[in-house]
This record gives sequence, C-alpha cells and structure tokens, in this order.
Amino acid sequence: MSRIGRRPIVLPKGVTLTSNEDGTVTVKGAKGTLVRQFSPDITIREAEGQLIVERPTDSKEHRSLHGLTRTLVANMIEGVNNGYTRQLEVIGVGFRATMSGKTLQLSVGFSHPVEVMPRDGIDFSVATDPQSRNPVVTITGIDKERVGQTAAEIRKLRKPEPYKGKGIRYKGEVVRRKQGKAGGKGGKGKK
Repeated sequence: MSRIGRRPIVLPKGVTLTSNEDGTVTVKGAKGTLVRQFSPDITIREAEGQLIVERPTDSKEHRSLHGLTRTLVANMIEGVNNGYTRQLEVIGVGFRATMSGKTLQLSVGFSHPVEVMPRDGIDFSVATDPQSRNPVVTITGIDKERVGQTAAEIRKLRKPEPYKGKGIRYKGEVVRRKQGKAGGKGGKGKK
C-alpha cells in the first residue's frame, strides 16, 4: 500500500470538501475555493474529521494515482486554509523590481523593462531585503502549482549566472560559483 496515500488528511475547522462521483473535488476555505478533477476510481471519504483516500485495486495505475491524489487534496486544503508564498531575490547592479498597479516590472539588464502580469489568483508584492538591500518579489496565492509555476517563469527571465551570481533566484537558493579566467598564466609562445 502507498505510504503517502494511506496517511489521513486532517480537515481544519472552516474548510469544507465535497467530492462528486465523477471525481470532481471542491475545497472551500477562508482564502477561497479550489476545484480539481481527479480519477473517478479513487474515492475520498470523511471519517472523524479526517479525510481518507482509497483505491479500488492494487493495479499499477491505481497505486500511482493513490499517493498523487492524496497529496494534491492535501495541497488544496493547505492552500485554502493558509495559502502559499514563494520569494525571489533580484541580484545585480542596476537590477530592479517595482510594482505598477498589479503588474510586476523587472529591470534585469535588458534594453527595456520586462512586465509580468499576474495570473488569476496570484498576487505580487515587492520589498527590499534589509541585509542585502536587494529587491525581493513575493508571490502569493492559494494554488500551490500556480504559485510555483509563476515563480519559475519569473526566474527564467534572468537565471542566476555562475560567474558574478547576478540574476533572479529563489530566496535562500545557493548558486554554485565558477572561478573565471585565470589570466597571466602562460599560454603565449616563447620568443
């Protein structure tokens, strides 16, 4: 049996979950509502304030869907209850991040500023890190997948490079640095 799939999910107060026979699961909480379609073979039932995800057989397909469904439902519950955040640091001389209404504007070494429009259910905010004085972009939302995808797309605009370390990186991400050219060590022919 799946070790992840058989773990019960604690249903917090204020969060309601409804599951249809066609596999549609709706989770409502303080932060909003999430709806997702799952395989109709996997059943989700409530017992004593906990949710239990069950599979009908031990076939390979049902075993793989068991843990996946449990994790996705737990992420939905966590999202509508607490929400998710990802933080990105913008590091580099002259690199800036500002807000223009709901749009994020990034100046990251291109000839023009890059504008990023938020997806549905995603909010941006920009602050300055007091220690490093670099801009920090905070991405918040209730859908974990959407928050992570938005953060990855923003990071992709200017990935951190290994020589000077400048670019957009996740908060706390460690970038492996390279040494660069040695300079002055032979290489020219003798006279």
